[in-house]
Amino acid sequence: MGVVNPVRAWRDYSKPQRSELYLRWSLYLMALAPLPLSLLINSADPDLRAHPASRVAMVVGLAQTLLSLRAYRTSLDHYLKRPSDHLRWLALNGGVAVAGSWAVLLLGPRVGTDPVVFTFPIASTLLFSAFGPASVGLPPRRAALAGTAGLLAVLPAMLLVGAAPGTAVAALCGTALVMFLVGSSCRSFAWLQSVVWELDTAREAQARLAVAEERLRFSRDLHDVMGRNLTTIALKSELAVQLARRGRPEAADQMAEVQQIAQESQREVRDVVRGYRTADLHAEAIGARAVLRSADVLCEIDLGEDADRLPAPVQSVLGWVIREATTNVLRHSEAGRCAIRLRREDDRAVLELENDGVPAVPLPSQGSGTGLRGLRERLAAHDGELTLPDAGPGGFRLIASVPLRGAGNAPAPRS
Repeated sequence: MGVVNPVRAWRDYSKPQRSELYLRWSLYLMALAPLPLSLLINSADPDLRAHPASRVAMVVGLAQTLLSLRAYRTSLDHYLKRPSDHLRWLALNGGVAVAGSWAVLLLGPRVGTDPVVFTFPIASTLLFSAFGPASVGLPPRRAALAGTAGLLAVLPAMLLVGAAPGTAVAALCGTALVMFLVGSSCRSFAWLQSVVWELDTAREAQARLAVAEERLRFSRDLHDVMGRNLTTIALKSELAVQLARRGRPEAADQMAEVQQIAQESQREVRDVVRGYRTADLHAEAIGARAVLRSADVLCEIDLGEDADRLPAPVQSVLGWVIREATTNVLRHSEAGRCAIRLRREDDRAVLELENDGVPAVPLPSQGSGTGLRGLRERLAAHDGELTLPDAGPGGFRLIASVPLRGAGNAPAPRS
């Protein structure tokens, strides 16, 4: 087994993992509090070092440190919603703290009539050291109740060794203040780490949503681009077959147009993949007229005199409306007449399409589709609306409305 390189291991960690490692060791350092205090007291006075309570303080301090390390680890895992057995370790850690405080207080030496100098600091350190993990692994109210129970459990031992009630209460109040500060710090560390992981999860979700949005964009644009072209290719191919069977030379002209449309479709698909496909209003209108007339649909298009003065984003999104609406006429109706009109109403551009030949029973090709939904998404990006008012029996009517105010600075629709 090779030696682990700590620098390389640190570089391999993600930012949330590095943050958790730092915060974990910050908590672990708090667990070391009982041990240095025991060592300091033992080295301060040779008489105290020889006292039985000093040896008990060393053993209890070591045990408390090891238990607190484990309790911090399991409590932080529980706070971060990971499997852990934190309650068992918290109970064991708290029990050792209370039992160790009793042992140190009862075996400790008397200093005058008040045993504060040696034993009370040890007991206080054991209590707030055990409270740190509890503040992480338990809800705030339950942690406060556990800390209060620990303080009250040590109070009788303080009174038994001869401490004045005022002194005992003052010592416990000071311990409670330290417990509050330690508990607040530990809880803050755990909360900060949970926020780091939540932000990382949100970032991953944002990346997945961006991928999903790009897939929707691609599928929508591919539908808009290829829907009409494939329908036109099918119609012209069918016409070419009929002409060829009759020996008509026009069949070659129809197939040449099919070839041209296929080549145009290839170019448009490449534009969709590159992500900057836009629709030209006049080009789409001319294309719609040609396609509909090739399908024996009488097409009337009136763009008015204001079409060229419309903002470029508005012209583009209305061009997509014409393209998709033309596709719907070819695929979902047996139309003989179609009218497309563009007008300006106050500060809005309104495009209206109307056709006949809508069967009472939907055609087999008429499904839920994504065309109209894609148009609504495009229009919504410019604060536009798409409505389908009633056009009577056998009729279909579509109205797209786009505001002109601020459209000059609006970005072109993603395509």
